[in-house]
Amino acid sequence: MLISSAYAQAAGATDAAGSMMQFLPIVLMFVVLWFLMIRPQQKKAKEHQAMLDALAKGDEVVTGGGIAGRVVKIGENYITVEIAAGVEIQVQKPAIALTLPKGTLKNL
Repeated sequence: MLISSAYAQAAGATDAAGSMMQFLPIVLMFVVLWFLMIRPQQKKAKEHQAMLDALAKGDEVVTGGGIAGRVVKIGENYITVEIAAGVEIQVQKPAIALTLPKGTLKNL
């Protein structure tokens, strides 16, 4: 009876190391997921926020809906964009998708 108990305890010690090895593929998959999906998305979000912070009056922008115009006024949460002569709209800051090079919208 003593021998079987001692033998069972030794088998339990190797089981703990074996169960740790079973989690290794899951940890590796999470690391790969982090570098392929999560990290690039965070980088893209930081670049978009930097672009929004750098907006100035007179910049030419395109909204997420595809409306192109020139920035007339910048507020805390909203930006006023002139899309045609005398036509101004207000859009939320995060709705600005990209900035265009100067002179792209010549006839505005």
